[in-house]
Amino acid sequence: MTEPLKTMYNEQFLHNFGEKIRSVYSVFDTDAFVISAMSEPWDALELKARMRRITETLGSHLQLPYEEALAILFAIAEDCVGFPYLIFPDFVEVFGQGAEHWELSMQALERFTSKSSAEFAVRPFLIREPERMMAQMLVWSKHPDEHVRRLASEGCRPRLPWGQALPMFKLDPAPVLPVLEQLKTDSSLYVRKSVANNLNDIAKDHPEVVLETARRWIGTDPLTDWIVRHGCRSLIRKANPEIMALFGYAEQADEATPLITRASITIDPSILRIGESSELQYELQVCEGTPARVRIEYGIYFVKATGRTSRKSFLLSDKTVPGGTILSGKRTHRWADLTTRRHYPGEHQIVLLVNGREVANTVLNLEGVSK
Repeated sequence: MTEPLKTMYNEQFLHNFGEKIRSVYSVFDTDAFVISAMSEPWDALELKARMRRITETLGSHLQLPYEEALAILFAIAEDCVGFPYLIFPDFVEVFGQGAEHWELSMQALERFTSKSSAEFAVRPFLIREPERMMAQMLVWSKHPDEHVRRLASEGCRPRLPWGQALPMFKLDPAPVLPVLEQLKTDSSLYVRKSVANNLNDIAKDHPEVVLETARRWIGTDPLTDWIVRHGCRSLIRKANPEIMALFGYAEQADEATPLITRASITIDPSILRIGESSELQYELQVCEGTPARVRIEYGIYFVKATGRTSRKSFLLSDKTVPGGTILSGKRTHRWADLTTRRHYPGEHQIVLLVNGREVANTVLNLEGVSK
């Protein structure tokens, strides 16, 4: 089993990090730093809590003015690359938010983001001074380093996973849009993915904004088209009619002229326990006529702890096919608990969806784990 990500912050890491500090600041007591950082309840701390503990412990053991402490981090930054060194931008977040430190903190975030990422650390600055910080993000969006350009987009995502929410941008994403406009043809896929994810965040609160942006952007550049497609993925999963039309998905003309003339979905076994797997089979036929773009998914109405159900969809196929085409396939689905989803016993409806419309269904009975 894969170890939790938090275990990267362990005694060996802390000792090595402390020795790096001591190599440029000889009075630093590595052993005392490690003991203090790992004091109880260390084992109970999750990833971000461990990171914050290290940051705060570093500050208390350096006992230096912010400017001098940053100079030490700058001196070892080239040897501190990778996800564990999110503690560098976190140090800026914790100790560098004073008005007198603004310029130095911006320089530090710009420098540290290429070694790990400052996407979390910029968010308190955005909340405190959104206009000033978004002006900085626009500057960063023109930076020659792709990591800094990505920070400009990733840092202002309204719903960044693991990050502090930005309620003002969930309410009004307008300040974010100039940054995305600047980056919409960025040569770096790393940056373009962030722009798409930012759009996808915005779509959850303001689908009309993303639809308008998609209409303006689509067809202007192949790189931008990729962003638009990925940025609209939540709207496509919800079968938003305007988005589906924009991307050319076939529509059902009327009830008398269905897009799909026949469809079926089966599951085997139809009774199983949590943790086991089942195999889905589906088949459908597209109506005769012109080629049609079809997005085929299966959806599961998962039973929740409350007894209610909530549907989650899983992509099977997305392509343009000639009229009259018969499409079929299989998919194994595991009913094991995940960190993002727990399973509960009960009747689960399984549906086959084409362009967001349910065209066939079946039922699976999920039983609890044997004791």
